[in-house]
Amino acid sequence: MKANYDIVIVGAGPAGLAAASAAAAAGVRVALVDDNARPGGQIWRQGPATAAPRALRDTLSQLSGAPDFTHYPGARVSAFAGPREVIVDLPIEGGVSISFGELIICTGARERMLPFSGWELPGVTGAGGLQALIKGGMPVHGERVVLAGSGPLLIAALATARAAGAHIVAVLEQAPRRALMQFALSLAATPSKAWQAARLTRGFLGTPYWPDSVVRQALGSGRVEAAVVRRGANEVTLACDRIACGYGLVPNVSLAQALDCAIGDGSIEVDDLQRTSTAGVWAAGECTGIGGMELARVEGEIAGLAACGAPIPERLVRERDRWRRFAHRVARSFALGARARERPSADTVLCRCEDVPFGEVASHATWRDAKLHTRCGMGPCQGRICGAAAQTYFGWDAAAPRPPFGPTRIGAWLEARQESDARL
Repeated sequence: MKANYDIVIVGAGPAGLAAASAAAAAGVRVALVDDNARPGGQIWRQGPATAAPRALRDTLSQLSGAPDFTHYPGARVSAFAGPREVIVDLPIEGGVSISFGELIICTGARERMLPFSGWELPGVTGAGGLQALIKGGMPVHGERVVLAGSGPLLIAALATARAAGAHIVAVLEQAPRRALMQFALSLAATPSKAWQAARLTRGFLGTPYWPDSVVRQALGSGRVEAAVVRRGANEVTLACDRIACGYGLVPNVSLAQALDCAIGDGSIEVDDLQRTSTAGVWAAGECTGIGGMELARVEGEIAGLAACGAPIPERLVRERDRWRRFAHRVARSFALGARARERPSADTVLCRCEDVPFGEVASHATWRDAKLHTRCGMGPCQGRICGAAAQTYFGWDAAAPRPPFGPTRIGAWLEARQESDARL
């Protein structure tokens, strides 16, 4: 199977949907490729008990009326067959070779999890991971949950878990109280965010919210039964059924790396039009730097317009600048401190896929050497979890991915390759 489009967008979160809507409105042929069955990304994830928000419904309504728009749900990008061709594994159709004029990368971000003793026990997830599981229909009613990590994501996870009937034992924020107070005062510059924070925390008075606190150990026989918490100078043990822990987000840059796009500070480098350093490749959203849904949407709209040669309204530039300033305030307030970055013990598992302890990885000089000698990062997640942790502890840059970029059916791969070769 083969197809051709003017613009291909990878990722159907807020940035990808905004880019698709802007490009489709300009009258070009647009394809939106996403590995989720439903559009929306993590922020607008739909599920049995989670309806699509109005912003998502409005965007999907606009796209449904576009004559030259195609959505590929549940599709995995496997490889690039050339500078203007991508191989995609579709759930039913099989392999498809898609050629394009311009590519917009909107692959978002993933959660940063930092290991602690016992984190491989069932019941330990990311904070955002817990949100996704709940939205996907996992019952948590009556369960005792400890939320830990850093950043506004903890508050969003708190709201989701409470709405699903979970009992939040405590919220542990690694940032000190002073930084939190400064961030709260800075919300006056973005009233919509202040209102959002007030809405999410309404009714949560009495829920323990502990600054300068981190999880040090998960206890349990067969699954999580308690969390050992470092709170200030003290250690506290909290009985719980789940620990959801996320230390912010890490941009997903693997596709950009595969296309030799410049990467800086862990994110895709772009210019004022959202262009990357590789000709014909654009990027928007969290993959270009963590900034939240509002920034992702405006960056996506700019990328969609610029990729098809349309002018960029000045209002979009001003709005992007405004949300970038907000993103800088978030990054400054919730920067990981020494306590969060403290290395775990040598026998703590770092790579949960391959059961590689931290000490074995720490004995090597680079991520590549660690992978070659310990198999760290070579399991099903392909280093997405342990690689981000190693980068935090050692400052290692992840190596560029090799195709296929994810699990791909051999039949789909061969079919798409044959279609690609037939055009040569």
